[in-house]
Amino acid sequence: MTGSLRHREAVDAAWAAWAAFGDQRVITRVDEVSANVSTNRVYRIFLDDGSTLVSKVSSYGSYFLFLEDHERLHRCATLLDRTRFAGMLADIWTVPHPPTAQTGQRPPRIFTWYDQSMWAVFYDDVQRGESLPRVLSIPVIENLGREIAEFHLACTDLAPQIPAGSKTIKSDAIHLLDLLESPFAPKNFDLPPEAIGRLWQHTHRFLMRLVDLGYDEWPRIPVLIDWNLGNFSVTATTDGFRLLNRWDYDWFRIEPRMLDFYFLSRVSSRTGDRTRFSYGAHTLLEPSFLAMLRAYRAVFPLDQDELRFLPEVYRFFILNYVVREGARFFRPDLCATFRRDAVRTYLPAFDQLDFSALYEL
Repeated sequence: MTGSLRHREAVDAAWAAWAAFGDQRVITRVDEVSANVSTNRVYRIFLDDGSTLVSKVSSYGSYFLFLEDHERLHRCATLLDRTRFAGMLADIWTVPHPPTAQTGQRPPRIFTWYDQSMWAVFYDDVQRGESLPRVLSIPVIENLGREIAEFHLACTDLAPQIPAGSKTIKSDAIHLLDLLESPFAPKNFDLPPEAIGRLWQHTHRFLMRLVDLGYDEWPRIPVLIDWNLGNFSVTATTDGFRLLNRWDYDWFRIEPRMLDFYFLSRVSSRTGDRTRFSYGAHTLLEPSFLAMLRAYRAVFPLDQDELRFLPEVYRFFILNYVVREGARFFRPDLCATFRRDAVRTYLPAFDQLDFSALYEL
């Protein structure tokens, strides 16, 4: 059975499990709306009452971490409903929790379908607003910086009510260091031994920077990481725009807010959002991103150690999402290309950059 057919059959199985809770509506059409970059598949489902929903089907990583992330996303969305960002996150569908003799009726739990090899979840199909242009002007970039700062402030306020995640960027990096020390690492990563050695050095440097900059002391908030323009929409105001909604959560975490900034630098770069995927750190130094940072800091200040961590956000993205998890997340052809590029191009270029402009804001 092909992967696409298996994913499509998972949608029907998930709907059958959902219908067991009493929903009598029938699926009339299913359209795939996947970005065709990751191993996840996304579908828009049409029902016989004219309504629609979105389903994500995945086999990437761990079902239990997927469930944990979506439980925290649901709580975050619920708490944001008390703020100006009400409706910002496309919410996850829930079902009643069975009552217990000890606690009685419990709050609803998120609905997931799981068959031990694949899993699925349903989201509201949010009404999307306006999309920002592919290349942003400085006033638009500054507007976006202020909006992200306001969103981070709201998430900071509600973060104490959301449990921490089971994994952190530190635990991910330690895991990668262990994997790179294995004698089987060249085979497992399909890279020559000298490339494995360079990746080990970068992973070790990253962990040392976490220690030097005080990562353990930074507040943790819900972060969405991937702020490509295709993941969110805005609504116009008399003096600019406001964030309206966001619908892609592949890299959701409870981590320091700085993890959001690498993708924000890509969005604000002189080339803007691109359909051809490549990952360079130079966007962190472009004047347009520095303008975004200044606008952000006017609303929600960043201290010097946080600014010094911004290059490490890029290094973590390459080491974790491209190298460590690339084979499970990206399509096989993209994974192989990105891993080779990480060793040959991305990380060597990163080593040559002078990031002092970030620290002089």
